[in-house]
Amino acid sequence: MTRGVATSELAFTGRIDALSRDARQRLIERGVPEGDLTVRERVAAIVRRVRAEGDAALRELARELDGVTLDELEVPRAMWTRALDALDPALRRAMARSAENIASAHRAFLPVAQEVETEPGIVVGRRPDPLARVGVYAPGGRAAYPSSVLMGAVPARVAGVGEVVLCSPPQRGGSPAGVVLAAAALAEVDRVFALGGAGAVAAMAFGTASVPRVDRIVGPGNAYVAEAKLQVSGRVAIDSPAGPSELLAIVDGTADPRLVARELIAQAEHDPDACALAIALGDECAAAVERELAIAIEEAARREIVVAALATRGGVLTAADTESALALANEIAAEHVLLVLEDTPAALAALRGAGTVFVGASSSVAFGDYMTGANHVLPTGGLARCYSGLSTLDFVRWTTWQRVDRGAAARLSGDVGVFADAEGLPGHAAAARAWRTEA
Repeated sequence: MTRGVATSELAFTGRIDALSRDARQRLIERGVPEGDLTVRERVAAIVRRVRAEGDAALRELARELDGVTLDELEVPRAMWTRALDALDPALRRAMARSAENIASAHRAFLPVAQEVETEPGIVVGRRPDPLARVGVYAPGGRAAYPSSVLMGAVPARVAGVGEVVLCSPPQRGGSPAGVVLAAAALAEVDRVFALGGAGAVAAMAFGTASVPRVDRIVGPGNAYVAEAKLQVSGRVAIDSPAGPSELLAIVDGTADPRLVARELIAQAEHDPDACALAIALGDECAAAVERELAIAIEEAARREIVVAALATRGGVLTAADTESALALANEIAAEHVLLVLEDTPAALAALRGAGTVFVGASSSVAFGDYMTGANHVLPTGGLARCYSGLSTLDFVRWTTWQRVDRGAAARLSGDVGVFADAEGLPGHAAAARAWRTEA
């Protein structure tokens, strides 16, 4: 099979130093295109409807977008319990194992209170206070994602959040998928609502008669969910505007090209807008990956979705060396980065733009999606350059305190007065100088 067979299916091929300006920009700018206002405008209209009409708008949206009539927006707890009891025993064991690992990892990284004495008599401290209520979004359009329930709710519980609210789209029966409800029971969520898309985000951000207003919204979703989170972020905190899934694999001749192809297919099958890209060191490595990818495309169970994703945001690029591959990777700032290189520790140390990094051939992205305990709710669209993956830090806010004793106040008074005079704030200067004679 020739290299060209796979190339016809891919959006990006060739050497990275030969990429056109347009191709490079499409690689790096992966959010909603500025010129395409469809998503932005539709989301804005939905947000306005929910904010103005509350539950009535949510019911209308369920009929329009999900094709269901909702008598009640909230799903009774008894239904979650039944869903958990009805779960296949093997799946229940796997989900319980995942929840335990997520709890273990996030418990280890819990933030702690700190104090520092910046000068004698001056103490500055801060403590992490759990949020009162958070909203977790779990996708449920093309597929149901109980793993996203665990990734959002379990860390919230570990952090000590007071109330955890879950929203997930209704299926034809009028409630979220059974596996999603089972995950909600397993993760000890407090309330579940059969709501999806931008409407669910708006409901959690502003509150309705049925849906409580939350302090932060977390969880992945499609372009509409990501845009909705951005639009409400001035009124409620969000984790990051996570959109369609992304994988960047950086590989050399030590990598098995069949495994690399499987990893690309695994991400491409999520969504037609998913990004699945490999940067191979050398032409021979790139050709091998493309050959195996062509075979994997033909064998993919979700071939239609895979082909659409690869044709839009997929590819195999060639780099002359690790340094140039990592330089482009840091610009792309992908959600997932897989490193299969002769010297992975050095590459890991140099990588700064990634939601999460999978180190070595056996570190499949699928393991991180479900079972390692690391969080799979990650920044996409290049935002890994400035956002981090979901963690317990997202479920707390920091209270800062300061203590200044009388002697320190006297020592501070002069310099603070000078600062205040320079900024034209005489009241500040007077408040500081009142302490200059104190011992």
